[in-house]
Amino acid sequence: MVDAREWGPRLRFSAPPRLVVEFYREQERNLAAPFLLYGSGDFHYLTALRLRRIAEPIALVSFDNHPDWDVRPPKWGCGGWVNRALELPHVRRVSVWGCGNFECWWPHQIFGNRRAERGGILEVHPWADDRPAKDRQRKGAILRENWREHFERFLKTLAGENVYVTIDLDCLCADEAVTNWEAGRYTIVDLEWALGKLRGSSPIVGGDICGAYSKPKYARFKQRFAAEFDHPKIRLPDEGNIRATNLATLEKLWPLLARPL
Repeated sequence: MVDAREWGPRLRFSAPPRLVVEFYREQERNLAAPFLLYGSGDFHYLTALRLRRIAEPIALVSFDNHPDWDVRPPKWGCGGWVNRALELPHVRRVSVWGCGNFECWWPHQIFGNRRAERGGILEVHPWADDRPAKDRQRKGAILRENWREHFERFLKTLAGENVYVTIDLDCLCADEAVTNWEAGRYTIVDLEWALGKLRGSSPIVGGDICGAYSKPKYARFKQRFAAEFDHPKIRLPDEGNIRATNLATLEKLWPLLARPL
């Protein structure tokens, strides 16, 4: 366990490139661990730094309530980190599962990396259960009743390729995880099934889990303004319930993800 909390206010939500470089130089050895558990989903872009430490070609599989594919500034932020991953030559493709918010749908999708999606190196799989019938035809759209079928078809395309798995707990429903963002629609049972299927089809060479709630603290005014504007207003349970809920979830998911090859 490494205490890097002094970096929290500076890196939360977004950070200028010079700070990201400084953090990487200081924590490079710790980021090299094959499997890592770290803080709020506000720091999810640190996954892109971890991917630098992997030498072999990989496919990145993300379970997240957000596609994190925004092409707008800042370069380093939790809303656009997938693009930093795609810049790495050994990241062959990225597949994001369980997106439940508005970013995958018109008109907000114009800010996403549609070029990578059209090019086949980025897949997003948003829930379409509560969308109009025409939206269910969107490329990658999934329903509760058929998402496992879509996932199994996806696994066949991996053909044993090395996989890195990242899990943002906000992909889970509100009863099973408390995060700084909107709750998703997956259950723990869903993720247990998906991780089992992944392990049965491809080597998982690395992974991480983030997303557990932490009280926001910021180092810069613009950073705070952008983060507070972007975050949803959430009614939170008391601190004890937050911790108990998230620990119970991590105790189930961590052994499945971090199991040695």
